[in-house]
Parts: sequence; structure tokens; C-alpha cells
Amino acid sequence: MTGIAVFSGTTEGRTLSHQLAAEGIPVTVCVATEYGQIQQGEAPGITVHTGRLDPAGMAALVAGAALCVDATHPYAAQASANIRTACEQAGVPCLRLLRPASPLPEDALTAPDAASAARLLAGTQGNILLTTGAKELVVFGPLGGQRLIARVLPSHEGLDACAAAGIPARNIVAMQGPFTREMNEALLRQFSARYLVTKDGGEAGGFGAKVEAARAAGATLVVIRRPADGGASYEEVLGQCRKAVASWNR
Repeated sequence: MTGIAVFSGTTEGRTLSHQLAAEGIPVTVCVATEYGQIQQGEAPGITVHTGRLDPAGMAALVAGAALCVDATHPYAAQASANIRTACEQAGVPCLRLLRPASPLPEDALTAPDAASAARLLAGTQGNILLTTGAKELVVFGPLGGQRLIARVLPSHEGLDACAAAGIPARNIVAMQGPFTREMNEALLRQFSARYLVTKDGGEAGGFGAKVEAARAAGATLVVIRRPADGGASYEEVLGQCRKAVASWNR
């Protein structure tokens, strides 16, 4: 391929790909799911590949690109590792587009991963609103499905994950964001949740709205910390994409 390869599924990845295409730069975007494809949308100059790839498949997709941008979610550590490996194999430079981390409230509880967050909550009482996504739900199952409220995407995968964690249908909120502070607060109050479990998805992921909602509803915030990672800002990555394509076309 020529142009820029973007591994996306995030707001930043979508914005970057559409901006590059608007400037006449060909972009191949890789998203893992059909939901990601729908969110990506269509635009002239953008080719979308849907489906998860192993490093070999990633290397084949990026081969010949001027630059590859890893714009996956801040918590997609394994995907980022695979993308780096693929770019090394294909001889394509790789940049990590990483949204800024959020300041954490002093009274927030933190855990390095979902399993640790579940252990942290094992000795507590009261309902728990889980907003971490479907993949991590199963580790919270031992806390008791009756006290778990899961907010997941309205998909079969999300509902199946809730069932696997023993969460009853009445405790499932299947909705697509973004969610405002008011919506988060309403859910906390509706289910009398004493805890809100979240990742630091940054402003684009609605983290600030969750912080404000927990404070307003008197719920304790439990934050799964980000994996150690480094990266560049959106503006820096956009500039590097322009330079890479300009050099490639000389």
C-alpha cells in the first residue's frame, strides 16, 4: 500500500484518518470489529479493513506504507505490541497516538488491572456500576451478579459477557456512548450503586463525566490504571504523517 496505515477504533484514529484523506493522503484503517467499522464511517480516500489480525496479517497490511499509526485504545496493550512487531517485520516506521492521561481524584481507589479491582471490591458491600467494557466482566462475577450493574455496548458479545459473569438482565445497561455526567449520575442513583469501576479513557472516553457523576452521587470511583505506554499527541502524529508522505513522494 501507499500512504498511511492507521490501527484505529478510537475517536483520535477516526479524526486522523478523515483529516489525512481530506488532504488527499490515502489511508488504510484497520478496525477490530463491525462496531468499529460503523463508527469509522466512509470517506473518499479511506480503505477500511475489519477484523482482528495477528502480527503476520498486520505486517502484510502495512507493507509499503509511508508510516503506520497505532491509534488503538490506551488499554489495548497487546494490540499495540503486535502492531510494533508487525511494523518491524514490514520495515515500516510506527507512531503511537496516545490520548493524554487524566488527573485522578485523591479519593479514588486504583488497581493495576480488572482482576485486582475485583479483589479490591471483594470485602465491600453495595452495588457496583461496571463501565470497563465487556471483556473484563467475567472477573467481577465472583462478587455476585446481583450487585453488579454492567454498562456494555448493545451487541451479542456484550450480552454474552454479562451472562457469563452471572449478571441478571435487569442489571444490564446496553447503550452506546458517549455518556454525560447527568446520564452517569442517573444510572448510579437508579441502581443505588456505591462504586463506579472505570478505566482512564481520557476526555474522549468520558472519564471526566464519570468522575463528576461519582462525586455527585456519593459513589466511590475505582480506576483501573493504564498500562505503561508512551506516545505522541494528535497534533504531533498528524505532522509526522504529513512529513512521511511528503518524503515518500519525493
